[in-house]
Amino acid sequence: MSIQLIVATKASPISYGVLAAAEQVNAIKPGAITIEYPDTKTLEAEGGATAVAKFNGQTYSSTNAIVRLFGRLHPETGLYDPKDPISSTLVDQWLDFAESKLSISDFKALDATYKELNKHLTLRSFIVGYQLTLADFVVWGALRGSPVFARIVKTKKESLGVYLVRWYEYINTLEVTKNAVEKMQKQDKLKVKSNEQGKFEIGLTEAEMGRVVTRFPPEPSGYLHIGHAKAALMNQYFADTYKGKLIIRFDDTNPSKEKTEFEDSIKEDLALIGVTSNHVSHTSDFFDQMYELALKMIKEGKAYCDNTDQETMRDERTRGIPSKCRDTPVEKNLEIFEEMKKGTDTGRSFCLRAKISPDDPNGTMRDPVIYRCNLTPHHHTGDKWKVYPTYDFACPIVDSLEGVTHALRTNEYRDRNAQYMWMLENLGLRKVVIWDFSRMNFVYTLLSKRKLQWFVDNKIVSGWDDPRFPTVRGIRRRGMTIEALKEYILMQGASQNVLMLEWDKLWAMNKKVIDPVAPRHTAIVKDKMVQCTIQGAPTTPEFKELPKHKKNPAIGLKKTAYFNKIVLEQEDAKSLEVGEELTLMDWGNAFVRNVEKNAEGDVTSVDLELHLEGDFKKTKKKISWLAFGANLAVDALLVDYDYLITKKKVEEGDELKDLITPVSEFKTPVVADANIKDLKKGDAMQFERKGYYILDSVATATTPATFIQIPDGKAASIASKADEKKTEKPKKEKAEKSKK
Repeated sequence: MSIQLIVATKASPISYGVLAAAEQVNAIKPGAITIEYPDTKTLEAEGGATAVAKFNGQTYSSTNAIVRLFGRLHPETGLYDPKDPISSTLVDQWLDFAESKLSISDFKALDATYKELNKHLTLRSFIVGYQLTLADFVVWGALRGSPVFARIVKTKKESLGVYLVRWYEYINTLEVTKNAVEKMQKQDKLKVKSNEQGKFEIGLTEAEMGRVVTRFPPEPSGYLHIGHAKAALMNQYFADTYKGKLIIRFDDTNPSKEKTEFEDSIKEDLALIGVTSNHVSHTSDFFDQMYELALKMIKEGKAYCDNTDQETMRDERTRGIPSKCRDTPVEKNLEIFEEMKKGTDTGRSFCLRAKISPDDPNGTMRDPVIYRCNLTPHHHTGDKWKVYPTYDFACPIVDSLEGVTHALRTNEYRDRNAQYMWMLENLGLRKVVIWDFSRMNFVYTLLSKRKLQWFVDNKIVSGWDDPRFPTVRGIRRRGMTIEALKEYILMQGASQNVLMLEWDKLWAMNKKVIDPVAPRHTAIVKDKMVQCTIQGAPTTPEFKELPKHKKNPAIGLKKTAYFNKIVLEQEDAKSLEVGEELTLMDWGNAFVRNVEKNAEGDVTSVDLELHLEGDFKKTKKKISWLAFGANLAVDALLVDYDYLITKKKVEEGDELKDLITPVSEFKTPVVADANIKDLKKGDAMQFERKGYYILDSVATATTPATFIQIPDGKAASIASKADEKKTEKPKKEKAEKSKK
C-alpha cells in the first residue's frame, strides 16, 4: 500500500521539505508515495494544513509526523532508522529545531539560529551522521520556503556563514530537491493562472537592462492606501529587475488638496513597506518648464483659453460640440493666459484647453483642460503661481523631462493613454512607454481619497490611521504585517483583470506571519464573568513560569498564578454539569462540585475540586481560567470592527451617507493575565480561544490597555456584520414557518 501525499502550493516550507523527502523515498523505492496537488478547498477540508499524508486509514498533517511516517515505513532509505536510537533521536531533535526556530519571522532570533546552524555544520557534510536524513530535507525546506532566508541568500549570503551556505547549496543541487522545487513552481503557476492572479515576470516592452527608469507619483492629498502600495511595489520591482532607477515624485499640482502632512506620511509609509529612492522630486519643480510649454502650445494654435461654465463645457464635450472659444486668435489667448497667470478676476474665469478635437470617439481627447487658476498658496512654491497644470498635462511632460522610460499606470487610465501620447508628440518631447495594470479593489472598501476624506471630515472615523481604513497606516494599526502585505501585493502581480478581491487571503497570509511569534495570554470577558472556588488549590497565589508560546520557546516565559480563586467565562460555566471532570488549561483536571445560577439562568458561582491525577485526554471540556485577586489580573479592552459600508461594491450614483454601517466598532471589557503589562504598543499576541490582537495603547493610571482584534482570514472574522443582520430575520422567519 502506497502513502498518499497531498501537497499545497505557494512555496510553503512544509511543502518543500515534505516533497523533497517524498522524492527521495520514491527515488529509492519507486511508487512508495503518490503525490497530489489539490485545490485549496480540498486541503481546507483537512483542517487547513499545507500538506497531509494518508496511510492505512490514518491522516498525518504536521511536517514531522509526515516525514517520520516516510522514514519508519521505509527504513531502507536510511532517512530515519528507528533501530538506531541515537541517530533517530538526533534526527528528531533537528526536526523540532526546524519547527520551533526556523518558522518564525523575528530577524534577530533567526540570525542567532543561522549562526547556530553554521557552527553545527563546521565539520559536517550532513546534519546528522554521514548520509542524508530527514533532518537535511526538513531543515532545507524550512530555509528554502522562508522569505527572510531567501532575501539574505540573494543579497548578503556571506552573513549566513560559509558552512551553512556550503551545505545549503549542496542540498539545492540534489536531483530530488531540484524536482521538488520544479514541481512546486509548476503547480504554483497553474494555481495562479486558475485564480486569474498575475505575475510580475511579464517583461516590460522596449526595456534595456540598466536603463529602465520608473516612477511612483502619489498626490500628497491623503494617506497611502493599499492600492498605492501595489503601484509603488510594482515600480520598484521593475526598476530593480532591470537594474534601473525608481523616482518617487509628488504630484503636487492642486494646492487646494495638498499638504506637507500628507507628503511626510507618504514618505514614512513608503519606507515602511521597503520602497525607497535616492531620487525624490515634485511636479512643482517643473512648473517653469510646463508654463513655457503651455505658451508654446498657444503660439502654435494647439491650445486656447475658455471661459465656458463648467456645466456647459461638460455637456458640450459629451455631445461633441466645439466651444465658442475654440477659434479665439493666438494673440488674444496669450493675453488671457497672462491674466490667468496673474490670477486676476478676468483670468480666474478662464481655463486653458488643449486643441485636440471637439468630437473624438475617445472622450478624453475632446479638448481637455490643461491649466486652471487657483489662488491657494502652494505648500512648496508659496504664492509664486496663480495658475497650475492639470495632471493630464503635467504627467507626460515631467515623465519625459525626468528620464522616465516606462510609466506604469492602472488600466482605468487606458482611455487617457492616447492623450498622454498626443502631449509628448505635439510638444516634441522624448517618448515614454506606457505599461498598464489593474488596480486592486476590495469588497466593502473605498479606495477613493475623496470618499475617505468624507469619512474623516464627518468624524465617522478617528483619522486616516483608523483601523477600518484601507490606508497602510490603518491596516498596520489593525495588525497587518508589512511582510504579509508585500507578499500579497507581489502575488497579485501584473494582472490586467479587474477583480473585486476578498480580504480573506491577505489576512490569512498575515496570520501565518504572526502565529509563530505571537505570545499566548488569557482574557476573560468581564461582563458576567463567573467566580470560582477550587478545593485543593493554593490558598495564597503560587507562580510558575510557562512558555509564552508552546511551539516557540524563543519567545520567552510568562508567570502564571495558581490560586483557589479563579474566574471563568459565563458560556463555559453554563456548560458545566455537577460531577463531571474537566481540564483547566495549563493546570490540570478538576471535578465540578457545585454550580449556582440566578433566575435568568446565568451562572453566579462554581465550586471545583482539583484532581491533578486525572487524564486530560479523557475530558471533553478544556476550560480557560484566570487567577483572580490583587495584582493577578488586570483590566483590558478588546476592540473589533466591521466594514465602514454595508455594500460590497459601491456603484455610480450611490450616496455614501446611505451606505454607512450603523455600528462598526465593538468594545469588550475583559480581565487579562498580568503578563500583558510587559507588551509594547504594536505588539501582536493571541488571547487563547479568542483570537489574535495587537496592542493599540498601553494602560495608563485611568485607562486600561486597548487591544485591537486582528482578522485571521476565516469567514467569521471577515464577514460583514451588517450582512449578518440582514439575513438574521429571514432565517428566523423561515425557521418559524417550518415549525408551523
